[in-house]
Parts: sequence; structure tokens; C-alpha cells
Amino acid sequence: MPILRSLIYYPVFYGVSSLLVMASVLALPFGSDRLRAVVRRWALWHRWCLRNIVGIEIVVEGERPKGPALYAIKHESFFEAIDAPVFLEAPAVFAKRELFSIPGWGRSAIRYGLIPVARDEGARALRQMVTKARERLDEGRPLVIFPEGTRVQHGQGPKLQSGFAGLYKLLRVPVVPVSVDSGPLYHRLWKRSGRITYRIGETIPPGLPRAEAEARVHAAINALNAGA
Repeated sequence: MPILRSLIYYPVFYGVSSLLVMASVLALPFGSDRLRAVVRRWALWHRWCLRNIVGIEIVVEGERPKGPALYAIKHESFFEAIDAPVFLEAPAVFAKRELFSIPGWGRSAIRYGLIPVARDEGARALRQMVTKARERLDEGRPLVIFPEGTRVQHGQGPKLQSGFAGLYKLLRVPVVPVSVDSGPLYHRLWKRSGRITYRIGETIPPGLPRAEAEARVHAAINALNAGA
């Protein structure tokens, strides 16, 4: 059954996705609101395909706080990156700079307000990220970071990347840690039916010592990670 569901899912989801990528490019001259609507429609389409084709239910435990915040989210698969515009309202996601070179998608991502991460440029890159992040916060948009730096297999909990501590210190906004257990169902060729859970942890205030902030984020984002 997982094989059959996946064989239907891939052409249906990605076929329509290619049309929505083109729609995002066509939406560029009409302002950011129109572009964000297209991106959200893509994320909603993804959820529809998971629910109705793959058989994946998505649940959220906990409440999203009001006001500006940096959401630190566990990253086990592409699920949480695609789903971000549904999970949050017009999130500004920190994303690898290499992704912005993808034809069509890259230009739309810049206009949407994603924030490029250049890991090899040190302090200069951090200052640029902070500037862009403050602009997004001024627009009333939540920030999203995957603090472990890349996708991590379910059951593993590596140390947070150093860039998280720099952003936490300089942005001075609350951090909302979010655990998600998408890996076992989604991060595989033949996707499985079941339930993916978001668990929103206790909000971490700004101004804590680095070690304490990192320890609290690490524990919270791994709350659904049985093997961590």
C-alpha cells in the first residue's frame, strides 16, 4: 500500500507544484501579497496530497504565542520546510544560499522574504542575516530556523549549529522551539500513512546565557525524538 500511494502521490503533487512555481513567477509583478497567496496554496496542496493520497494526518500540540518570535524547528525531512507557510503565517525561513540559485524558485524565494544563509562567510554573513531578519520582524512575520543546520534522521539529536546562538543574541526576540516527527513517515521513498505531530515547546525568553538557551532549545525540539 505505501508503494501504491507513493506512486500516485509523486506525479500528482509535483505535477501541480511545477504549475504553482510558474504561478509564483507570474505573481512577482503583482506584489508580495499575491506571491504569498500562491506559496500558501502550494503548502495547502501538499497537505491535501498527504492527507488524501498518502494517508498522513497532521496534528499540532501546544499554542503558538502571539508577537514576534524565532521558531526553532526540528528538521527531519522536507515536510516541515514545505509545510511552514501553513503551520505559520507568511514565515521568513532561514534557508541555505545554494537553494536560491534554483531557476524560478530562487527569484520567488527572495521576493517572498526567505533569508539566505551563507555558512562559510562568518560574521559578515551573520550581520546580513540579522539585518534581513529584523526587516521581516518589522513586517510582523515570524522567523523560522532549523537550528541543527540540516535534515537529521529521526532518533538523532546533534548539537545546534553556532549560527543559532548568534541570531538568538543579536535578534533579542523570544524563541519558540518546535519538535516534529516527520522522518519515519515522510523521509523515505515509499511514504507511509500515519500521524505527523508538531509539539510546540515552552517559549524561551531573550537574554539567557548561550549554554542555557541552547540546552533548552535542544531538549524541546527533540521532545518527539524517541532515540535522542
